[in-house]
Amino acid sequence: MLTGKQKRFLRKKAHTIKPVFQIGKAGVTANLIKQTADALEARELIKINMLQNCLEDKNEAAAELAAGASADIVQVIGSTIILYRESEENKQIELP
Repeated sequence: MLTGKQKRFLRKKAHTIKPVFQIGKAGVTANLIKQTADALEARELIKINMLQNCLEDKNEAAAELAAGASADIVQVIGSTIILYRESEENKQIELP
């Protein structure tokens, strides 16, 4: 679980990165969860964009992705989800 200070730090870092995935009409699938877990292992911090044709609620989709990928939700704002998980082999981000 992330503290408020850590979430602020990660939001600041995530501001400049581009979304890695888009959630569309199919919603959150098992393949998307696996790809999210792989991307988190490589990058630690990722953005995911939800398209307008996605029928799922953004908070439910974020919770489902975070649970499936063993990640923490940093922020859900607008149609953007920011997830963080500390990498086991490729640690890049040092949390305060």
